[in-house]
Amino acid sequence: MIEARGLSKRYGKTLAVDNLSFSVTPGRVTGFLGPNGAGKSTTMRMILGLDTPTGGSALIGGKPYADLKHPLRTVGALLDAKWVHPNRSARGHLRWLARSNQLPAKRVDEVLDLVGLSGVANKRAGGFSLGMSQRLGIAGALLGDPQVLLFDEPVNGLDPEGILWIRKFMHRLADEGRTVFVSSHLLSEMALTAQDLIVIGRGRLIAHSSTEEFVAAATENTVRVRSPQLAVLRGALGRTGVSLRDEGDSLVVSGMESADIGELAAANGVVLHELSPQRGSLEEAFMQLTGDSVEYHTDLDAPAAADLIAAGK
Repeated sequence: MIEARGLSKRYGKTLAVDNLSFSVTPGRVTGFLGPNGAGKSTTMRMILGLDTPTGGSALIGGKPYADLKHPLRTVGALLDAKWVHPNRSARGHLRWLARSNQLPAKRVDEVLDLVGLSGVANKRAGGFSLGMSQRLGIAGALLGDPQVLLFDEPVNGLDPEGILWIRKFMHRLADEGRTVFVSSHLLSEMALTAQDLIVIGRGRLIAHSSTEEFVAAATENTVRVRSPQLAVLRGALGRTGVSLRDEGDSLVVSGMESADIGELAAANGVVLHELSPQRGSLEEAFMQLTGDSVEYHTDLDAPAAADLIAAGK
């Protein structure tokens, strides 16, 4: 388990993390989300003992990272995929890590095979693509077979096959009872990967819940209905007091489940061509709840620069 207790970090006049408390439980993939500058990387660095908290504490299995006798046997982390001496081979880098934590040398080849780098094990890490470097970083995190794993942007630079692989791999790690804590800006991927979410903004906790609860609390679930008898259906729905919105040849209904709409249509002799629930997305929920915490705002509706130039403005 990972615990943050009143965690704070100040850099001069800037409060990067502000009295942050949360826990990351085993057996689940927990996503760590927040806008740029929210304090995610700083929080992860404090958990791993790389930054000293100004206040509060960060614990792994009930202990500060500094008190762990053989850290790689307890916690594995990937914060910077390029943190490798460029002239070392992938195998040489992992052997160095293994020796530093008294891990058996045979474990090196096991994790290289696990992440698909056996074929390039003797090549210089400095020549690796970002995706290959990510795989090497994941191999390093797994080296001590730890129960706690932290990943910062683990799918960055991976191709679609690699992204699918890491998603399934994280689920497998969690199914084995490990604690998996993942920070990412790819919300569409987090929606598929994370079962729980911890969301922060300006260093403060915004939400801590399951992914499903987070999306449901911040977005509206609706039902799209298409019918050749739309006017009849509109009248029947209108009498129930639900909210309706016309969208061309369909209605978008708020405040009624699809099963209830189907029964109402049947009772009124209305033929349906479509009856589909429309669920809110993680991206919509994230924007809704973190809008006030974004450091730099842009106007998405403003004219593009090219359009302004073409107009002579």
